Amino acid sequence: MPAASSDSSSAPEWVFQARALSKIYGHGEAAVHALAGIDLACRPGEFVVVLGASGSGKSTLLNLLGGLDTPTSGSLIYRDWDLAHADESTLTDYRRHAVGFVFQFYNLIPSLTARENVGLITEIAPNPLAPEDALALVGLSARLDHFPAQLSGGEQQRVAIARAIAKRPAVLLCDEPTGALDVRTGLTVLDAIQRINREVGTLTMVITHNAVIADMADRVLTLSDGHITGERRNARPADVASLAW
Repeated sequence: MPAASSDSSSAPEWVFQARALSKIYGHGEAAVHALAGIDLACRPGEFVVVLGASGSGKSTLLNLLGGLDTPTSGSLIYRDWDLAHADESTLTDYRRHAVGFVFQFYNLIPSLTARENVGLITEIAPNPLAPEDALALVGLSARLDHFPAQLSGGEQQRVAIARAIAKRPAVLLCDEPTGALDVRTGLTVLDAIQRINREVGTLTMVITHNAVIADMADRVLTLSDGHITGERRNARPADVASLAW
């Protein structure tokens, strides 16, 4: 894991603390300020939705929190570990053990069953869920031995969620997880994500442009031009079934 931070403000109750977090792509007049000095803190078990249009900085933020990229400036602390200055070997270890990713496209291996796709992750995790248990959490106990081509789009996405949470990650990062799905199927996928957050207690962050999803969050952040331009909390996060899609 990363070298420990000397910042005593990084209390164990925070999963992430980011201060003045910035990411610039390119140089000179061609430079793009994807994130421009974001401050952010997230607690264990929290459900956070990040809203914003294309180009607002949502995916860049997810990439930094997930250890897929490093910031240009600012600090980024995961628990007591400094991610902003971690080397690639440390970031690989962090991604492998602490973070589960769910993307818009499922990235399942076509020649493997649902059980086998999830099993790839459990082979490298130190204390994983059994593939059968992970798939049960997303309602796919009856589809363990089906190949991706035999599953609907929503079922494939739920396999991807099971794969992400099988290693018992502290953080689940979802980038437009319903973007390729119809409304009904998307609600099924969101229900699986909400169940994981509530039953497993994983800090969950969903990046989306769909404002309806915000009602199911504990906290909603709005990004625009690399800045957090709004933040609100839902006193009573909605169940997926009650979302006014």
